[in-house]
Parts: sequence; C-alpha cells; structure tokens
Amino acid sequence: MERLVIDPVSRIEGHLRIEADFNDGVIKDAFSSGTSVRGIELIVQGRDPRDVWAYVQRICGVCTTVHALSSVRSVEDALDIHIPRNAHLIREMMNETLFVHDHVVHFYHLHALDWVDVVNALKADPAETSRIAQSISDWPKSSVGYFKEVQNKIKKLVDSGQLGIFANGYWGHPAYKLPPEVNLLAVAHYLEALDWQKEVVKIQTIFGGKNPHPFYVVGGMATPIDINSDTGVNAERLAYISQLIDEAREFVNKVYIPDLLAIGSFYKDWTYGGGLNNYLVYGDFSTSDWKEVKDYRMPRGVILDGDLSKVYDVDPRDPEQIKEFIDRSWYTYDGQRTGAKHPWEGETTLNYSGPKAPYKNLNTDDKYSWLKSPRWKNKPMETGPLARMLVGYALDKEEFVDIVDSTLKKLDLPISALQSALGRTVARGLETVLISNWLRNDMDELLKNIKNGDQTTFDRTKWEPSTWPKQTKGVGWMEAPRGSLGHWIEIEDGKTKNYQAVVPTTWNASPRIEDQNVGAYEAALRGTPVLDPEQPIEILRIIHSFDPCLACAVHLTDLENQKMTELKIGY
Repeated sequence: MERLVIDPVSRIEGHLRIEADFNDGVIKDAFSSGTSVRGIELIVQGRDPRDVWAYVQRICGVCTTVHALSSVRSVEDALDIHIPRNAHLIREMMNETLFVHDHVVHFYHLHALDWVDVVNALKADPAETSRIAQSISDWPKSSVGYFKEVQNKIKKLVDSGQLGIFANGYWGHPAYKLPPEVNLLAVAHYLEALDWQKEVVKIQTIFGGKNPHPFYVVGGMATPIDINSDTGVNAERLAYISQLIDEAREFVNKVYIPDLLAIGSFYKDWTYGGGLNNYLVYGDFSTSDWKEVKDYRMPRGVILDGDLSKVYDVDPRDPEQIKEFIDRSWYTYDGQRTGAKHPWEGETTLNYSGPKAPYKNLNTDDKYSWLKSPRWKNKPMETGPLARMLVGYALDKEEFVDIVDSTLKKLDLPISALQSALGRTVARGLETVLISNWLRNDMDELLKNIKNGDQTTFDRTKWEPSTWPKQTKGVGWMEAPRGSLGHWIEIEDGKTKNYQAVVPTTWNASPRIEDQNVGAYEAALRGTPVLDPEQPIEILRIIHSFDPCLACAVHLTDLENQKMTELKIGY
C-alpha cells in the first residue's frame, strides 16, 4: 500500500493536508487534516456580545460577511431582538451577493483548471471557439479576434517559461478531455471573471461600508438610507446597486452556466467523489424573519444515504442532534482526549499530540487534525450547494425541481448523477442562478419599501445591556456559500461567557470518529482511481468540488498575548 500526500492542497483558502492510501491504481482510504490550530473562540470570551461579530468575521477574508451575520443573529436570538424589514433585506442581499461572487470565483479560479487544460488552448482554432461560444450564448465577447487575442496572451506566458497565474498545473495530463477550442473558451472567461468579480462586490461595499469584512450591527444594519442625501445610501447608489445586480445576473446566465454545461458535457462519465450521500442544510433566505423556517426559500432538512424520498428535520438548538467530537482531533474535553459536546457546551482546549515537524506522515491511527468532527445524530454529513439543491428537490420546491430537471435533461443524466464531484460542481452553478434571482427580488422589495416611506435600518430597543437578562444563550445559523454555518453564544452579566462556531468546512473536512464514521472529504476520495500518483489530479477534482475553506475551520491565536508583528505608518 502506497501513501500519497498532498500538503498543502492549493487553490483553496487555508492549509489542508490529504493523505491517501493507494493500491492497484485506486484510493483505498484517505485522511483529511487541518494543519493550523483552532482558537478564535478564545479571543471573544469576556467581550461585549455586540462587538463579537467584528472579531469572528476575521475568521476568513474570503467568506467575509457570513461569520458576522451568523454572529449578530446569535446575539439577537439570545436577546430576542427583531430587526427592521429594510435591515433584513440588506443582510439577505449582502449574503446573496457573496454567494454569486463566491460561486463564480470558485468555478473559474479555484476549480475549473482541474478540468481545463490551459496550455492545450494553444492548439485551438479561434474561429471554431467563436462558433462554439455563439452557439451556447449571446454573450458579446465571442468574436474570432477576441479569442485569438486571448490565445496570444497564453502563448506569451508559455514561451516565457513562466506561466504566472497558470503555473504548477498538471497540463497535458491524460485525465483532461476537453477539445482545445473549449479549453480556449474557458481560459478566456477565466480572465473575464477576474474583472467581473471586482465589480459585483461593490454591492457589499455600498451596503456594508467596505469589502471584505463589511459592517454589521446588533439590531439591524449601520446602513444610512436617505434617498435625497449626498451621503449614505441615496437614490443614485440604489440605482447603481440595481445595475450591478443586473450585470451579475447577465454574467451568470450568459457566461458561467453555459461554460459549466459545456465543460460538464465532456465529463459526464466522471462519476467519482459522491462520498457520504448524507446531506445537511440549516436553511436560509427567509421572505420574512430569518428564524421563520417555513418561509425559507432555501429549505432546511437532512437526507440520509442519498434517499430523496425522506427529508428529516434538523434543529441547531437540539443537543442530541448537533455535536462536535474530538476523538481524532487535537483537543480535550474536560481533560479527556475523546468525547462529544453540543456547541453551547463546547470547549476549545488545545492538546497537540501529533508528530514534530517536519514529518513524512501523520499517525492516522490516533489524532491527526485541528478540525473537530461535527455530527448530526452521530452521523457524518455533507453540507453545501449539493446538499441544498438535493434537499430543495426532495421537498418538491418548484424552482429547485425545475432547474435541476431541465439541467439533467440537457446533460442526459439521472438525478443520481448529482451525487458526485461533477454533480457538486453543477449544483453550485444552479444554486447561483436561483440566488441571483432572489437578489433581484430582494432589491425590488427594498426599493418598494423605501418608496413607501420606510428608510429605517436599525432598532435600538434592546441595545443597552441594562435591558438584557443576567444569563442567556442563542444560536445564529445560516447558509454560507460552502454550507451550513452556526454560531452559538452564551452571555452572562453582559459579557460573552462561551462562544463556538461550527463551519461548513469543519463538517466536510472533519476527521473520522471510527473507520466507517468518516468525514465527507475522506468518504468522497475512497474508491477513486488515480491515473498518475505523481500528478493526482483526481484528488484535486474531488476536494475542490467542495470549495474548502480551512481558514474558517481552523484558526491561530497567541494565548500569551505577545507582539507578533508591527506596522508603522507614515515613516
């Protein structure tokens, strides 16, 4: 048995190590390890709950808004705060903007190069690429001259011997199946998406003051709406946001989705990477209040063993449903090396027992990751776009059923084909279409509300700690681009007593509890053939299909409060 090691896995956020046992051309077993220490929860203990969102939002610079939103929701849940309608709509739109931005960036810049051979695009006939582009979309940038210009840019990089942003790829690998013309099409749109992504985030910048890490406030939003003012969110800025939404939807529908289906049609037989077939969704995007589960456009539920005939309920408050195990993680609970706790009772006590660096392999018979192991009723779960599309489909939500069935018909695939790495990638694209539509609808609703004379975005009724109970706890859940996210808080005497965040990548990248109770990454890699162990592109395809964010799942803090760096401005 040979052990393959990829450390770090590139084109993700954070540091992930994959060790895979490989024999007779097939992965027999795999181990997922987060190699940075977790500790963000320790930073916020003893702090004002109204400030915690600003700290935990720094968990990640890619996921930006989601940790702040989950955090303010947890505090508002604990203090029974209800926010104004405008604030709810703005929060929804900031999250919807993140989804659209994140999914497009993931497809082109983090995942597409697992399927697209950049160097092979040099063999393309630009005229044929132009014909293909015009046959799948009326996107204006599709002339022969345009694709010839892109091809020349690629040639200059290749001839220079330095591929720049396309360096370190497995170019020429036999697992690539696209014809040169489709490779050229994809690379051209990769470059276009780089320009597009910096525009769509302006929606968050206007509503939240900046990006990444926009501003939030417990009780609503700090967004000053005054349609007649020269500052704040006025009529001109609202019109600009509306324009950005339309441009984003156009790019999604005329570039992203046609590319996704065109590329996917060449890989229909790539059925690997399904894994657990257990899916968890907290639900989100309510048409009323975020806690009104019945009004979720993205419905809540759990699917077990891929059976779409039954959807189970999930409750983040239930201590028997959500638990984090530490059996294979470098932590202790109450001084013990194993065990499980609901996040409200959670503990962040570091206890590294792994090998001293540098090392060849982890001791995967013992603890081997800084990620804990979240479980639903002790079962491992996958969370993310595939889980959400399947739960919506299984619950017979009309827009989910329509877009899934029509896409599968175009690809000539059964619903079971979605439970794979390729299906996970397709699901992310379909979700982007739905959410871009919700973004348009929510913007229209906000404009209607403002037109009717409501410009309120903040309610200070329970802002003062003197109005709070002596002891309380809350949970803020939501759906983030990578999956179900929960922040649990306990407040005592006006301060944060305990805080735990269970993030999507902790669910998906978690280490096993037992040999058959493995996390989603580990399960997805089992049984995957690898053509070339020196260039294991198959592992990257599967892992990237989840869009890992290890920065969210593991964190670093200095418990001794020593100065780590110093910035001097104006010298």
